[in-house]
Amino acid sequence: MIYVGESFDPVKVLEAIQNEKATSLYGVPTMFFAELNHPDFYKFDMSSLRTGVMAGSLCPSKLMRRVNKEMHITQMEICYGMTETSPVSTQTRHDAPFEKQVNTVGQIMPHTEIKLVDPETQQVVPLGEKGELCTRGYCVMLGYWNDPVKTSEAIDEARWMHTGDLATMDEDGYISIVGRIKDMIIRGGENIYPKEIEEFLLRHQDIENVQVIGVPDNKYGEEICAWIRLKEGSHLSPEDIISFSKGQIAHFKIPKYFKFVDEFPLTVTGKIRKVEMRKISTAEIA
Repeated sequence: MIYVGESFDPVKVLEAIQNEKATSLYGVPTMFFAELNHPDFYKFDMSSLRTGVMAGSLCPSKLMRRVNKEMHITQMEICYGMTETSPVSTQTRHDAPFEKQVNTVGQIMPHTEIKLVDPETQQVVPLGEKGELCTRGYCVMLGYWNDPVKTSEAIDEARWMHTGDLATMDEDGYISIVGRIKDMIIRGGENIYPKEIEEFLLRHQDIENVQVIGVPDNKYGEEICAWIRLKEGSHLSPEDIISFSKGQIAHFKIPKYFKFVDEFPLTVTGKIRKVEMRKISTAEIA
């Protein structure tokens, strides 16, 4: 196991892969974005890589395809879970169909249970429909330390851990995460899932990364705001992105606000802090 430093540095990671002939690479999506989009990426030899794990937040399918092709990680696996569930509930397998590898978080792990429920009624939803992912089994924590109230909010009487994540399950048991319940944007009565917009905008050749949030709006309740990091040397205006989106996604899913950034607010583990993004954008729009 190779530790390249006390904190993440894409160049040090790439150097370690090349110098140590690493075979496996772990990280959250933002780390893989940083590595692939570093201007010196193609100077490094990635040929020793073959497997790894991407987890921690939603993994765009376009990113997975690039990791597979450009980093030669043909056996990359996606894990889904929480610290509270020790920490993996589902995982893809390297021998799964390619579309399942890049578009899902895999199937349930052994000795655990999963159900998807309507957040309002708590009834199990049919296959293919969105519901809150709940998991149960040996992996679920006993509770939050000295906080029975928070514990009861997360774990029900039947020991189901309510994750707060919205997901779908197909007929083969593959899970796809569509977003966080708290991240869902309700614009004029329409439920909008940021991941769908993020995946669409990532198709644009000049966009390196994008994060979508909801911000308060007097007319519709919420409006859509997209934080966008462009590829080096690229230039886009909000009008360019709106034009790119028209006729491709529903009109009410096209962001009203755009913020072009060099970096996103991150936690110490590299996860994007959408709560902080909302605070910043709400203050700027007010």
